[in-house]
Amino acid sequence: MAGGMSLSPRLKAVADMVTSKNRVCDVGCDHGYLPIYLVRQKISPKVLAMDVKEGPLGHARENVRKAGLEDYITLRLSDGLGGFAAGEAETLVCAGMGGRLMQRILCREAAKARSFRELILQPQSELKAFRGFLREEGYSILWEDMIEEDEKFYPIIKAVPREQTAAKEENHNRRELEDRFGPVLLKRKHPVLIAYLEREREGAERLRALLEESRGSEKAAERLEEHKKETEYIEEALKLCRL
Repeated sequence: MAGGMSLSPRLKAVADMVTSKNRVCDVGCDHGYLPIYLVRQKISPKVLAMDVKEGPLGHARENVRKAGLEDYITLRLSDGLGGFAAGEAETLVCAGMGGRLMQRILCREAAKARSFRELILQPQSELKAFRGFLREEGYSILWEDMIEEDEKFYPIIKAVPREQTAAKEENHNRRELEDRFGPVLLKRKHPVLIAYLEREREGAERLRALLEESRGSEKAAERLEEHKKETEYIEEALKLCRL
């Protein structure tokens, strides 16, 4: 890698999801390590690397120059997909940003977003809402992975546009579990998901003890009821993973 650096496990997992030979548009490219890796490993023949800030883009430009990949990586200042023209790439990568921001990027340029054959997405927050957004907006989650890095858990999603919006699931509880924890991760009984669920259960038990001590207040009682439902989802997901 540029500067002798290698990809983090999180970004390596993102790169591994890109379909070989696809041109890639990396929105929020930061220092450009992922585009450089994709080209060097011959995963992608061309990468369009975009960022909303000139600072990171300048670092990416220098790293691309040092790597000698100026003919293969195009750098562009862009707010989301604003600087992208449909047809320039087959794969969209959005990694390392909050789910709400990622949702805004996809909504603001919906036609451009749907022009990609695949979207590799690594939301850092609001996961339940983001997966629900994908489902409601006509995307199917084709594959998922999950990485633990520096004691944090990172899900990576490969989504593809559907031709038509699928009928809503009748099983609300199953849909809730899949939005929270990932339909493919649950189906795969992913070991990192299991580790995440076990940690969440431990945290839930500690929180319950604190709420029990304060249950005299109306707010604590309400939160205890909410917490009970959240804990039930964790336990149900663990049960599914261990069947």
